[in-house]
This record gives sequence, C-alpha cells and structure tokens, in this order.
Amino acid sequence: MEKLKSLWDRIVGILNPAGNWGALLVIRFLMAYEFTSAGLKKFHGANWFADYQDNFPFPFNVMPVEISWFVSTWAEILGGMGLLFGLFTRFWAVSLIILSIVAILGVHWPADWHSLGELWKGYAVSNKGFGNYRIPLLFIAMLIPLVLQGPGKLSVDHALARYFNKKSQDRA
Repeated sequence: MEKLKSLWDRIVGILNPAGNWGALLVIRFLMAYEFTSAGLKKFHGANWFADYQDNFPFPFNVMPVEISWFVSTWAEILGGMGLLFGLFTRFWAVSLIILSIVAILGVHWPADWHSLGELWKGYAVSNKGFGNYRIPLLFIAMLIPLVLQGPGKLSVDHALARYFNKKSQDRA
C-alpha cells in the first residue's frame, strides 16, 4: 500500500506543475480556434443578424444590426487572438461568455418549448426544431476556468504579471 501511495505522490508531483503550464493552454487554444474561425466567417460573410435581432436580449435587440454584427465579429476575432496568446485572458473570456449567452438567447434557444423535456431536446448540435444551444453552452463551460484561474503560466498575461511584480519589488 505504501508503494502505491508513493507512486501516486510521484505522479501527482509531475502532473500538478505540468497542469500549471499546460492545462489551460489546451482550453485557450481550442477556444481561440473556435471563436477566431467564427469571427472570420462573419468577417467574410453576409450579415444575417436581422433575422434574429428581435430574439437578442436588451441592449443588443435595439442596436442596429450592423453594429451588432461588427461588435460580435471583432469580439470573436480579437478575443480568439487574445486567448491564443493569453493576453487580457480574463477580459476576453468574460466578453466571449457574454457573446455566447447572447448567441444562445438570440439564435440557438428553442423558439417554442412547453416542458423541460422539450427544452432538453435543444441540447443538440443540429437544429431539428428544438434549438441547438449545446456548443455555445460548452464554450461557456470552457471559458469559466479562464475567468476564474486566468490563462496559466504559458501566457503573455503571466509574463507581464511576473515583469510588473519584479519591477514593483525592485522599487520597494
């Protein structure tokens, strides 16, 4: 039993420091890819927000669709790049959570549902009349650790924090 505990302690001793460097990096890279891709599709595509604007929550439902399109396009592109490099990660994660909530409410939420069973049918990837809020909901779940823990050690945010903390210690 002691050998098993010793083995476990060695494994955890390796995984914990590796997690500080790499665990959030995987989430950042995946979210960077997803949001940047979506933003670039909007950038190169036609504005379809007019079809959904009435579903958007306030204040997005009263903004001109051109402004909503512009804001969401650039939030996805710049937010994706911010996550990729780990620059202003918490700001971008919160911004992209808000964007995902608006997307769920405006585009992905079922138009009509009468029971939790019907609502649950919207937790799908394809729209068969019940919405398709699964992917943006998973994105929100993946962004929450970035809000709570930041980007991890392999990031510009971490390098900047170390630099500025060293500068403030040098002055003290």
